[in-house]
Amino acid sequence: MSARFDVAAPSDIRFGAGRVAEAPASLAGLGVRRALVITGATPGRADALRTGLQESGIESEVYPVSGEPSVEVVRAGVAALSSAGCDGVLGYGGGSALDSAKAIAALAASGSDPLDHLEVIGAGKPLSRPGLPCVAVPTTAGTGSEVTRNAVLSAGETKASLRSPALLPRVAIVDPDLLIGLPPPAIASGGLDALSQVIEPFLSARANPFTDALAREGIQRSARSLRRASEQGMDADSAIRDDLALASLFGGLCLANSGLGAVHGFAAGLGARLKAPHGALCGALLPATFQVNYEALRGREPNHPALGRMSEVAHMLTGGRTASPESAVELLVDLKDALRVPGLAHYGIAESQIPVLVDAGRKASSMRGNPITLTDEELASILIRSL
Repeated sequence: MSARFDVAAPSDIRFGAGRVAEAPASLAGLGVRRALVITGATPGRADALRTGLQESGIESEVYPVSGEPSVEVVRAGVAALSSAGCDGVLGYGGGSALDSAKAIAALAASGSDPLDHLEVIGAGKPLSRPGLPCVAVPTTAGTGSEVTRNAVLSAGETKASLRSPALLPRVAIVDPDLLIGLPPPAIASGGLDALSQVIEPFLSARANPFTDALAREGIQRSARSLRRASEQGMDADSAIRDDLALASLFGGLCLANSGLGAVHGFAAGLGARLKAPHGALCGALLPATFQVNYEALRGREPNHPALGRMSEVAHMLTGGRTASPESAVELLVDLKDALRVPGLAHYGIAESQIPVLVDAGRKASSMRGNPITLTDEELASILIRSL
């Protein structure tokens, strides 16, 4: 946990209600004349935004992404961009749409294939050219993809990241009012992803003062508003929308600059195998991961600074100054249940599969940020407790 660090983020981050209206001018300011608008499975949600583009003199083509992005989806997106003669990209949607937008903008400029650059399953070559201008507008609160320099793609039963400064959007516009109408499953999945993405960087081996400040703020905002959002929805209370949109934004900045841990180390591989919502998997894994990390640190490295941080997480989650890491685990379990997030067994995971999942999880890049290197038995314990 070092005071020596770098910060990678978009050069222009805009937050606030109504700011989605600034997207057309942002693209125009980047010199874009024809944009590929990459959406989720319901492209009609972007109709008003496309009208705004047209009024600003920018033509557009839409490219919907249903489900999580894959190598094939990105290849087809690059071909669609080229065929339509687009010179810029607007990502409008959840993490899948934004990751696809970033990858398509970068690969269209480089003229290369995703497998040339993917970690773990590809050649891992660096992207040597800046991507096409990309503006990212999230419509969910969870991934923080609008401010990260990676895009997670699946290939078969494996997920891996494209990772490069070339993937950073030029402009990130976070408008909390776009969360109005978000259904309860999306609130739960996104909210637990965001909560994981402020807790894991705070405990990470790469934690630094910049991300610590954001993580502390994000944990407290998530703790006070996620359950309320699940019970009340996003529509009635703008303070809830602000809290969860900020927790998501801060989570993206934290993971981009301090890494993650075992929750995301497992969630990436499980998501590719199960086709399950990424955030729901994070929610299922978070309580047991926190508990196993606490037990491992207390048993093998009792002077490790992450132990004090775990107590601090407990204080922020519960609001109690004397709260212990054990009470944080209890709260996380209770929150998961309140948000109706099932365990891994719901998706068909059985104990017989755990050795294979442990092996796959250990290879994930996110595992490198975990505060302690977990043994195979400890990793298996996380999965068993998360069933």
